[in-house]
Amino acid sequence: MVFKRGSRVEVFQASSDEAWEPYMNDFIGVHGVVTDPDTSINDPDDLIEVSLQGKGTHRLPQDCLRLLDDKKGEPS
Repeated sequence: MVFKRGSRVEVFQASSDEAWEPYMNDFIGVHGVVTDPDTSINDPDDLIEVSLQGKGTHRLPQDCLRLLDDKKGEPS
């Protein structure tokens, strides 16, 4: 999946990445915007920075995110 700065995303599942912390389970279902995509050309092991609605900005594993349709805010 290609994440770009400004892409709308949803945290749709818990990650299997070791960086996933128990408090992050509260983020499941929350929408946000990518503020800093990984610098390794979407290496699935890299964390990306996402600003989540009402939850602040966090670095999250990519396997917990899915892109949303920019117009509808629904999974693309």
